[in-house]
Amino acid sequence: DNSPEFIPKCRTCRRRAREQSGEADHHEGLSSDEELTPAEVDEFQKSKDNVLEDSRKIFEDVHADFCDIRKILLKFQEWKEKFPDSYCDAYISFCLPKLLNPLIRVQLISWNPLEQNFTELEEMPWFRAIEEFSDAVNVSESE
Repeated sequence: DNSPEFIPKCRTCRRRAREQSGEADHHEGLSSDEELTPAEVDEFQKSKDNVLEDSRKIFEDVHADFCDIRKILLKFQEWKEKFPDSYCDAYISFCLPKLLNPLIRVQLISWNPLEQNFTELEEMPWFRAIEEFSDAVNVSESE
C-alpha cells in the first residue's frame, strides 16, 4: 500500500525502532534503505581496490607508444601530414573514438565527480591530448 497515510506510519515505525535500538547514525531525510552497514562499506572498498589494482595491470605488457593517447594521436597526425589521401580514405575521424575508448575508460575508472577534489574532465591529460589533436587537424584542414 503506497497511500500517503501509509508512508508516514512506516517512517514513524522505523524512527521508533531506531530510537529503541539506540541507532544514532541515521540522518534525517535519508531512507534507511540507502544507509550502508560497515560490512557493506568494507566490502565495497575492497571490491573497488581490487578493480583499481587490476586496471593498473591492463597495459603492463603494451609498448609505451601504444598505451599513451598523446603518442597515438601524434602517429595519426604524422600519417595525416605525410599521406593525406590515405588518411582521408581510411575515415580516421570515425575510427579514433573506438580506438581511444579503452584507453580513456581505464583512466576514468577511479574518477568520481561526486568527490570534493575531483579533476575536471577538461583538465585530464587524455582530454587535452584529444583537444590538441583536434586543433591541429582543424588548422591543417583550413590551410
